[in-house]
Amino acid sequence: MKRLALQLLAALLLAFPAAAPAWAHQQKTTITNVSHNSRTGMVEVIHFVPLHDAEHALKSQGVAAPDIVGDIESRRAFVRYLAERFVLESGGAPVALTLLGSEIDGGNLVIYLEGPSPGAGADVRLSSQLLTDIWARQENRVNIGSGGERRTLIFRAGDRPQTAPLR
Repeated sequence: MKRLALQLLAALLLAFPAAAPAWAHQQKTTITNVSHNSRTGMVEVIHFVPLHDAEHALKSQGVAAPDIVGDIESRRAFVRYLAERFVLESGGAPVALTLLGSEIDGGNLVIYLEGPSPGAGADVRLSSQLLTDIWARQENRVNIGSGGERRTLIFRAGDRPQTAPLR
């Protein structure tokens, strides 16, 4: 019986080789876009965080049954978690970011924030330690700018803040 089950499993793997990567554990990566909006004079910050990882972070913070898709309080709790682990500074002071909203896009929680911009070309200092307290291999990519003028900063657990011009 075991042999038949193993043969069936092997046959399925051979028949559907493209499905095998989907069974692998997803990478631990968040993406954040930071850009200056010349029309509004604001700096815009958009975070893309895998839903499963966001809910896992809330569990580690003591939330018994987080449900980011169906429970606004779970989303608010994650935004508070994010605010403690993502810092944008200009001129040595934190930029006060205001939550504009959030939505679910595919398997991601997307969080929209904005704050007063120091202006295009101004140096900003960033730190992104989202989820690094949960997974040692967590990688946070912060894209600064838009279009062809984009620079990517990469943060891992314990990394120091990095400085880049705001675009």
